[in-house]
Amino acid sequence: MRIAHAFVVAVTLLCVTAVWGDDFQQGLDAYNSADYETALAKWQSLADSGDANSQFGLGQMYGNGFGVMMDDDQALKYYGLAVQQGHGQAQCNLAVMYQNGWGVTQNDTEAAKLFTLAAEQGVTEAQIAIGRMLALDYSEAYDPVRAYKWFSIAMLMENIDAGVKRDTIAEKMTTEQIAEGDALVKTWSDGHSSLLAKFQD
Repeated sequence: MRIAHAFVVAVTLLCVTAVWGDDFQQGLDAYNSADYETALAKWQSLADSGDANSQFGLGQMYGNGFGVMMDDDQALKYYGLAVQQGHGQAQCNLAVMYQNGWGVTQNDTEAAKLFTLAAEQGVTEAQIAIGRMLALDYSEAYDPVRAYKWFSIAMLMENIDAGVKRDTIAEKMTTEQIAEGDALVKTWSDGHSSLLAKFQD
């Protein structure tokens, strides 16, 4: 298994149209019960009709060999279709494929771009991933301020690893850099207040 988790699907695949809702939910229930044959049957026609959630679900199945032969080309196809519609988790998973060279030429630049798009939508796995890329002090992309920003945001969204990662990068930063990072966090938080509200109850 590569990058799929049942809870990720359950959490992220919620925006379903009224027309497609029942079939999609039946597919999701089947997927989370490891009944991949039913999930495929429910999601295939929806994906072909342009439903981004079902496209992401098929990307998960082909990318991990769940109920089908593992097929990077098909995973890239369906993740790519979902990404074209701005699906955050699909952006994150496609980034992982570029980062690891699964079915494509390895490309950290493209991975970082996709991780950032997903991070902006509140996908905590992407926030941690782009933070880690920016925190590599031997990399040309090294940017401790932005790494601090993304780790801090992931911490606000209750990622269990984010606090340690933020504190680790903060040890390498000046007081001015930390203040700059905190300002970036505030700007992002102010623009995503509704997203963060669910973590503040």
